[in-house]
Amino acid sequence: MVRYFQKMSKKISQVPGALIHVGEQRDHKVNISLMTYDADELSEVNINEIDESTYSPDEKSLKWLHLDGVHDIEHIKGIGEFFGIHSLALEDILNTGHRPKIEDFESYQFAILKMLRYDTLDKQVKVEQISLILGPNFVISCQESKYEIFSNVRQRLRKGHNRLRKWGSDYLFYTLLDTIVDNYFTVLENIGEELEEMEADLMNNSKQDSIHELHKTKKDLVYIRRLVWPLREMIGNVLREETDLISEKTSPFLRDVFDHIIQVAETIDTFRDMVGGMQDLYLSSMSNKMNEVMKVLTIIATIFIPLTFIAGIYGMNFNTQASPFNMPELNSPFGYIGVWIIMILTGVGMIFYFKRKKWL
Repeated sequence: MVRYFQKMSKKISQVPGALIHVGEQRDHKVNISLMTYDADELSEVNINEIDESTYSPDEKSLKWLHLDGVHDIEHIKGIGEFFGIHSLALEDILNTGHRPKIEDFESYQFAILKMLRYDTLDKQVKVEQISLILGPNFVISCQESKYEIFSNVRQRLRKGHNRLRKWGSDYLFYTLLDTIVDNYFTVLENIGEELEEMEADLMNNSKQDSIHELHKTKKDLVYIRRLVWPLREMIGNVLREETDLISEKTSPFLRDVFDHIIQVAETIDTFRDMVGGMQDLYLSSMSNKMNEVMKVLTIIATIFIPLTFIAGIYGMNFNTQASPFNMPELNSPFGYIGVWIIMILTGVGMIFYFKRKKWL
């Protein structure tokens, strides 16, 4: 995961509504695309700045304004001026560490979501914020980078003669929401494949790196759940509240997004349980390996205890000739080899006994 928490020190002691960018500093040029369409016609242009030609409240056609790069404060300020967006909403757009939410400003609705994508090279989940503004005849989307998540939506608009071109801005708003949520499934599929690989590695050969990978994945899942969970409340509020911006024919599609969010949350919980089980499996595996090592060492020590005892007896430096108790083996020509035979038979006998008891 790229970063779990954003530094908020910039906003300390600032006036509410102050436009200050909080988040990763990016240096790419801001790109603004504008799609104007209705059921019959579509125009698509890239613009350099927001001016009077960008939006007219009297227009019957729908507009979709998409901005790549919220680090440019002037462009965000321009959007606020020409579309009548509240300064607090603009402040939240610039604050890329904001919690997902949706707010009703009567003439428009403002939503903040988190877009997830999986980097297959680094095997990391990357997060960036996307802000959506739904108006009566326009939708504004702002994201941090140039990653093209809405390419399929653009293709559907270009094809024409479909529901997206014929219905209102609320359906475009739903489509963008649905695209972001559906992308969660792609990320979770990659995490699921990674978990399967880690589980196979743990079963075959437990390594120290495995527990580190599991811990990283667990932190990612906890963070993703923290981003997904507010979406349930967010879509639920949209469905419960009465607003002229969401038509009755679009509400069933939003309920479908709500169901997808629940499915995503349940999948995350399942993966968290899997990670917990794999961590227990790793610890049990390491404990079993340690027990096997201790078992072998204990058996070896047990075999050598009687041998050490025998060697200790015949290693005593006593003058047996002057003693009433002598050790005849010391003066026997076969004493040395006899002791060796006794020690070998003792060791072999103990090994045979351990095998019969299935301790070896």
